[in-house]
Amino acid sequence: MFVDRIKVFAQAGNGGRGSVSFRREKFVPKGGPDGGDGGRGGNVILRADRHVDNLVNLFYEPLIKAKRGGHGMGKKMSGRAGADKIVKVPVGTVVWPAKDEKRSTASSTPPEIDHRQSAIPVTDLARDGQEFVVCHGGGGGKGNVHFKSSRNRAPRQYTEGEEGEQGHFLLELRTIADAGLLGYPNAGKSTLLRKISAARPKVAAYPFTTLHPIVGVIEFPGYRRATVADIPGLIEGAHRGIGLGHEFLRHITRCRVLVFVVDIAGSEGRNPVEDLQNLRREIDLYDPTLSSRDWFVVANKMDLPGAKENLKALQERFPKLQILPTSAAKGEGINDLKQALATRITDPVESVSAAI
Repeated sequence: MFVDRIKVFAQAGNGGRGSVSFRREKFVPKGGPDGGDGGRGGNVILRADRHVDNLVNLFYEPLIKAKRGGHGMGKKMSGRAGADKIVKVPVGTVVWPAKDEKRSTASSTPPEIDHRQSAIPVTDLARDGQEFVVCHGGGGGKGNVHFKSSRNRAPRQYTEGEEGEQGHFLLELRTIADAGLLGYPNAGKSTLLRKISAARPKVAAYPFTTLHPIVGVIEFPGYRRATVADIPGLIEGAHRGIGLGHEFLRHITRCRVLVFVVDIAGSEGRNPVEDLQNLRREIDLYDPTLSSRDWFVVANKMDLPGAKENLKALQERFPKLQILPTSAAKGEGINDLKQALATRITDPVESVSAAI
């Protein structure tokens, strides 16, 4: 199971209450108050971990609660501090505030939210090891030793511990990769990723689409490397959430380079020129800032009939655009693709977004 979006309820621990106690020892008359303070409650902490690749652990544990603090004791002994609850999440997790919508279970699929207009993220865990406290534990209460005075020699006052913070949060994974492969279903993105990296996404002789992003690592000469994400196939209207548009499009927001993979042979009955125009339009409608990212085109399936004629038409339509002819099935043009990625990722060049 791959989970990249989940709603959770987090509750920090309450602080322990203060103690009412008096010192009573032999040969110590009128020992006075010695009640200790309560311990603080535990925090709820999210920690980015590169060894975690999705949010499936929170699908089975959507209620996150930290331990409460211990109560104060006599002899001015403070209560034990509550243990923090540390939850490991993938690198690239964005945390949004969410409302309590009276759902049957907290693990139900949350509603779609237009983050660009409705909310400001709580935090963005973009680095391995980065931590963020989403809910702080409550402070411990005061024991009666704090209330003694010259006029109140035997105070019986104390304070309860403070309540820990709590709230509903929406956790959203946005894949971190240097480049993203975008295209219609069955354009050959998964096969390309298998050829250029050690990733092994599913490929088969029948039509289907990848259901979740898969990230591969490419090794370049000079001990350089880059990550490339296979973004599941987009369809027209993806920016409005048609199909699984929003589920897929958010994974490209961190990519420095966008690689548009088109079926240059038109084997699915579509026109490659229209495919590229539609893909660029969907990207721009979802987030206009993505149009300024560096990008180029991979004309895949050059081994099929009609590919050469369509490639010529695509080059005539976009003469300033870098178009790399490839055949992922036969391994042709893979070295050129790697070189283009190495040049743009390790030494980025100026975007050619004005080509369309």
